[in-house]
Amino acid sequence: MDTGMLKNWVGKHEVLADVASSTTLDGLAATLDRSTMLHMAGDDVPPLWHWIYFRPTPRQSELGTDGHPLRGGFLPPIELPRRMWAGSQLEFFRALKVGSAIQRKSSIVGVDAKSGRSGKLVFVQLQHEISDESGLALVERQDLVYREAPAPGATDSTPVCAPVDADWRRSVQPTPALLFRYSALTFNTHRIHYDRPYAREEEGYDGLVVHGPLIATLLLDLLHSELPGSTVRRFAFRAVRPLTDIRPFSVAGARQPDGSVQLWASDAQGLIATTATVELA
Repeated sequence: MDTGMLKNWVGKHEVLADVASSTTLDGLAATLDRSTMLHMAGDDVPPLWHWIYFRPTPRQSELGTDGHPLRGGFLPPIELPRRMWAGSQLEFFRALKVGSAIQRKSSIVGVDAKSGRSGKLVFVQLQHEISDESGLALVERQDLVYREAPAPGATDSTPVCAPVDADWRRSVQPTPALLFRYSALTFNTHRIHYDRPYAREEEGYDGLVVHGPLIATLLLDLLHSELPGSTVRRFAFRAVRPLTDIRPFSVAGARQPDGSVQLWASDAQGLIATTATVELA
């Protein structure tokens, strides 16, 4: 793998345009099982729900065997077979509005190759600047990681137990229907989310994989159900271990002495899968 060549992608950018459609928002509200689903023009787009916009639309012939777009377009042509959204850090300046024209400028700000316990790794850092007619609304730093195929019996990370004390907790059953709906809303064709034989036999998971951004959205949905009316200023999440549809998982959170909120998702064994930190306005 020519890491020097991959670094040539640093500085590359693309600009996508979209409209903050109420229909798409209503679909996500239904997927999250919210009782209030209708969004009207001028309503706020909830934090993280911008992920259902700016959907990739490669032609069918431009998809790889894993369902992702063929590599070497906007993202560098990294040959490692497994790709995951490892985390994001977001700063919200104000809410996007339903019905508004929106734009996302994405830039590749870093490409780094390393070797870890699981083999070769390549980290790609993206910056997304999302704007509407009134200017910049939020900035997101997104971390992607590419990895080698897992060795038989290999584990993704050292298990860490989730906190016992939580102010709020909710159980989530990650059914195939839930994962299909989120894949459809985001036009995500990665086969680990809907093709069980592929997820198990090709990428080494024990079931269908729950989307990282879906877990983050469920964490923030828990926060807003427990602290209605709260305004998120900053949000950061990190994926630690994958979650699959084999067993239920939980999302939980606790307020901190400094006023921030810690959120986490844990598997059926009580092991941390995703951590998040929220700074409220």
